[in-house]
Amino acid sequence: MKLGVNLCFAVKRWLEPDRLAGLVRDDLGLEYVQYTYDLTDPWWPDIERDRRAIAYAKAFRKAGLTIESTFGGLASYTYNHFLAPTLELQSLGYQHLKRAIDMTAAMEVPATGMPFGSYSAADALNPARREEIYAIARDMWIELAAYAKRQGLSMLYVEPVPLATEFPSSAADAARLMADLDGRTEIPVRLLVDWGHALFEPLFGPEADMDHWMDLCQPWIAAYHIQQTDGQLDRHWSFTQPGVVTPQRLQDFWDKYALTDQTFFAEILYPFEARDEDVLADMIASVKALKAASPAA
Repeated sequence: MKLGVNLCFAVKRWLEPDRLAGLVRDDLGLEYVQYTYDLTDPWWPDIERDRRAIAYAKAFRKAGLTIESTFGGLASYTYNHFLAPTLELQSLGYQHLKRAIDMTAAMEVPATGMPFGSYSAADALNPARREEIYAIARDMWIELAAYAKRQGLSMLYVEPVPLATEFPSSAADAARLMADLDGRTEIPVRLLVDWGHALFEPLFGPEADMDHWMDLCQPWIAAYHIQQTDGQLDRHWSFTQPGVVTPQRLQDFWDKYALTDQTFFAEILYPFEARDEDVLADMIASVKALKAASPAA
């Protein structure tokens, strides 16, 4: 299976571009990378933001690594973005992704994405409001896909999330969004499915199953986040811990569906207070466990 890493593990720790590139190449032994907005905030002033983002891009290319995409991280996820309760807040979500597209283009990276957004508590319980807000958000993504094409990008990603107050959360939600966007965007908008989100049993029950996601969404899934989880919360544990997403389960899934290009990006989060040396040791062990199940990795 094709393994990569989301750089969220490095936040607040390995911020020097050359050091981080060397860590991914030499310590983890990986080639494919997903850059997180947590390392470079799209809202920073353009010149300073792009200078820093380009420095990372150059360091990773020099190290022989491929940044396949950039992606909204932990900080970005805290906002409601496209599904916020007012047009003003939705427009800020629009600007957030537009600025991320600009940053991604400056890095010469072909794709970017983020979760679609979250409704307010009141709107989440109001079907009419959900539909009204969703229609605005959908049209904003159609506009942004056209903008991304003009900036030189080739794809946008949406990540389904494990909360009923967000959209898309279920596989049916995700399939609806993809069907609504198909043929209406100037570059493809595709799904990035997180295993820990898809296997969230308290929300999805018997549909917390990756085969169910493939039944409904396979043609639109372009990449995956992988994490260890117990299926009861959005854990983002490493693969040194026990859980329901074993390295062998990932490899069996890869083989079952004859996947080829859909990178499995390890998206592993650590407490900020964890020691740097412990985080690095755990990341190394986690990638080693994944590779042990994947002769082609």
